[in-house]
Order: sequence, then C-alpha cells, then structure tokens
Amino acid sequence: MNLKRTTAFYGLLAGVILFTSCQNTSTQNVSSDPYVTPGSHPMNADSETAQVSTESGDVIGYVHKGVYNYKGIPYAKAERFMPPEKPDAWEGVRSSRSYGPVCPINVASMILNDEMEFAQQHNFWFMKEDACQNLNVWSPGVNDGKKRPVMVWLHGGGYTAGSSCELPSYDGENLSRTGDVVVVSINHRLNVLGFLDLSAVDEKYAQSANVGMMDVVAALEWVHNNITNFGGDPGNVTIFGQSGGGGKVTTMLYTPSAKGLFHKAIMQSGGGGQFANKELTKKVGPAILEELGLAKNEVEKLKDVPYDKLLAAGNAALAKVAAEGGGRVGWGPVCDGDFIPFQPGTPGAEDLAKDIPVIMGSNKVEFGGFGAPAGMLTADEATVVEYLKEKYGDKADSYIAAFKKAYPNTKMPSDMTDVDMMFRPRLLDFVKLKASVPGGAPIYNYVFKWSAPHLDGMLKSGHCMEIAFVFNNIYRTEEYNGGTPEAYALAEKLSKTWSTFAHTGNPNSDAMPEWEPFTTDSGATMLFDDESELVYNHDKELIEVATSVPQQSLF
Repeated sequence: MNLKRTTAFYGLLAGVILFTSCQNTSTQNVSSDPYVTPGSHPMNADSETAQVSTESGDVIGYVHKGVYNYKGIPYAKAERFMPPEKPDAWEGVRSSRSYGPVCPINVASMILNDEMEFAQQHNFWFMKEDACQNLNVWSPGVNDGKKRPVMVWLHGGGYTAGSSCELPSYDGENLSRTGDVVVVSINHRLNVLGFLDLSAVDEKYAQSANVGMMDVVAALEWVHNNITNFGGDPGNVTIFGQSGGGGKVTTMLYTPSAKGLFHKAIMQSGGGGQFANKELTKKVGPAILEELGLAKNEVEKLKDVPYDKLLAAGNAALAKVAAEGGGRVGWGPVCDGDFIPFQPGTPGAEDLAKDIPVIMGSNKVEFGGFGAPAGMLTADEATVVEYLKEKYGDKADSYIAAFKKAYPNTKMPSDMTDVDMMFRPRLLDFVKLKASVPGGAPIYNYVFKWSAPHLDGMLKSGHCMEIAFVFNNIYRTEEYNGGTPEAYALAEKLSKTWSTFAHTGNPNSDAMPEWEPFTTDSGATMLFDDESELVYNHDKELIEVATSVPQQSLF
C-alpha cells in the first residue's frame, strides 16, 4: 500500500473516529455456518410463531436456526432537537422482520479504500430521521418465562455515524444462540441531530445537546419494560459497545437517568476521556443560526432545514467555534450539570456506577498496516529499527526493548511502528480510575492481539477486528479475519467469555486462563490470541517511552 493511498484512507476516516468505530451487514452463504447442521432448523416466518407483545403493541418476527429475530421495533419518537418520548401505539400486529431506518449520516465520509471496504463490508442502510429510534432483538426463546441475561449493543462510528446494522459482525443471532443470552442492538440520533446545543438560543432546547444519549436511555427503558416477553431478564442487563459505542457505554456510567437500567458494562476500543464542555458547546447554537442566515428568534426554522444543509451548517459552526479558541469541539455528549452532571474523576462522579463490573480493553494494532509508513508493512527488523531511531532518537533502544518485553512473539517487525498508542494509554488511565474507587466492582482489562493472516498481514489486529469474535460471527466476516480455523476457535472462546460475564459479572470460564481483576499495582491484563495469557503491567514501560515522544495524530 503506497503513501498516497494510506493518506487517503486516513482522510476518509477522519470524520468518523473521534471515539470511533467503523461498522456492518454482509451477505454470506449460510451453509458455511458451522454452528447449526444445515437443514436442521429451517426458517420459520409464519403468522403465529414469533408474535410477542410490547407496551406499544404486538410485533412479529421470525425464527432462524432456532433463534427468534426481531428488527426495527420502535422504542421512542421525538421532534427534532427534543428529548425522546414513548412511541405511538399501533393496532394489530407490527411486522418486525427487517432492519428499521437508521439515523442520517454523511455516507461519503464513511467510504474507505478498496481493501478496507472488502474487509469491512459496510452496509449503509436507508436513512430516515423521524423513524430512526428503533431496535433489534435476538433471543433463544420468547414467551417462555425464562430470564436470560440481556446484552445491549451500542454501535460505533463516534457520535457522528454508524448504525445497528452497518457491519455483518453486529448480527446478534449467533451470540444469542451460543451464549444463551438475549441480544439487543439500537439505532439512535447522531451528529447534528443528536448533539446540537441550542441551549443559549432558546430555553425550549435546554437539553438538545444530549438528546442522542437520551435516546440510549430510552432504549434501555424499553428493554426494562418489555424484554421479559422476549425471554430476557430486565434485572440482568449488560451494555457493550466498540469505539464510539465504548464511548456511549462510558456516558451511561455517568448518567443518573440510566442507573438501574443496566448492571454490567463492556467497552471495546473506546471510552474514557472527558465529556464536552458546556461553555464551549453552547456557542455552537448561535453559530449555526449565523451560518444559515437566521436570527435568534427564528430558531424554529431549524426544524425545516433539510438534513444535508443542516449538517453542513453544523460542521461549519463547529469549525468556527474551535477557530475562535477554547478547545476542540465536536458532536458528542456534553457535561451539562443535569443529564450528565459530572466529568469522570471529579468529586462524586465515580459513586454513580461503582457497583457496575466492567470489562475494558483495546486491540494491539488498532489501525493495522495502514498506520505504517510507506514500505514499512513487510519490512525486515533492521529497516524498522532504522525508522524507529529516526522517530525516537536516543530513546529508540529503550522503546524497542520495551516493545519486545511487552510482545515477545511478534511476527511482523512493523508492529513496532504501529502498535496502538491512541486508545491504549487513555483506556488504561480510565481502567486505573475505575479500579481505584473504594469498594468498587471489579474491572477487567484486555488487549486483543490476534492478527488476521490474509491481505499480506495488512489488517493485523485492526480496529473492529474483535467484534466478530465477541459475536461469534467469523463466518459472516471472513473478509476481515480470513476465516481460519484459529479464528473460529478464538471466537468460540471470546464470545463465551463475554456471555459468561453477562450471566455472572465474572468473565471466567473454562474457555480462557483465569482472568484476574485489574488493580493499579498488578496491572493484570488478558492478552487474547490463539493462546491467551494473563500478564501484569506488560506494556507499562512501552507506554511510558512511547508517550514521552509527541505522537503523530491520525486526525
């Protein structure tokens, strides 16, 4: 891959990954599904089999290979920039067999280069602003009186893009089947629709800066009130998400209105950090009016501005506010003193979710070979060492020694140039914060270091790679992971680890070595690979050396 194409790749991804994620649904030949004997459980989509009652009315889905599927169920409705409300009730039985509309996004900003589109298999579904508050459910059984753990997936894409069906890895059927859990995934408002702060313009819109996250709370309320009929236990809910979805999980940990609606949390390659500052975001509202040539008393006209025009004006307003000084500002949750009352680590902030067990981690090389300089991906160690000496100067030898101590069996020398220093240090700081809370629930830390073997090793343990392993969806995502026997084997183990955590709050089972909770002293970290192992402070020295030298930002 040459430098020109690498630069283009980052440019296209820049608007997507703030607390990012790339995302979803591919068409695969189901005969390759290794988990069910072909023909043993035919598709059942009749008028009676999968009917379930909800607060708003009855829905009907379908049964595929023994798992009940429901898609596009409304959990809320809302006016533009306003908090969510209960959805309208309906008469009769609502067909819920196809994914519902997703929140509008700038699709052009999501298109990657050929290799990455081949790997990711994005599914850019149809978009509809006033119907995007919907969710999907997968369950081994419905109306059966059983109380299975519930796992609610929050998709990635930062707070600007993505959907519940954007990547094939997001399909919840296999995780539901093999983990005996009810899986829920949701769509919610994003970008300018979910996070435009108009509080300085009109009191009516005092909460507009966080309505995207209010949607998540509304979805969790729907789960609490309805999931029993879908075979789930509203008293045992795990929220989990990757990249931007990990950030959303973090947000829920600091959201009082979400307390009691979930009981465990998992953050994959995202989360931690600080929420946006209200003093900065409240400047965006007046700025977007100015971009659109509207007076303050014409704020209601924003409801009629077409989405594309509104997003462009909103992005211009963000850039203007940032240029005027005060710090970086983007679409995302805001510490407003109400919906989100505290910044992480401030007095009182950690008490809210101190009883929530957490799994949190990231991938060894989040951006694969695309992070390496031109020609470096397959370079020999001598060439890599010369590059590192230019980058780290007199600290190069210390960096190389620390890397080899952290990851002694690395196959590709270029891993030394692109080992992740974007997510890992920040997430580790957050893990330490949560682990230091007196009387707090256990925190489990990991690094996913399994590397995809195809495309000349370019993908490595790339961003989003672990999702298919968590969902036990290797057969849906072989373009990204190569579909090797080793991938299938690790997926069985990793998905069992996640579902075991959902069942008990402890990830330990016979699938993996014993996983100790993280402490600030031990630094216990599980390295997920063909042969997983628990290590202690394994990359402490590596992070210290790497972060002592200014890092090149991807964005």
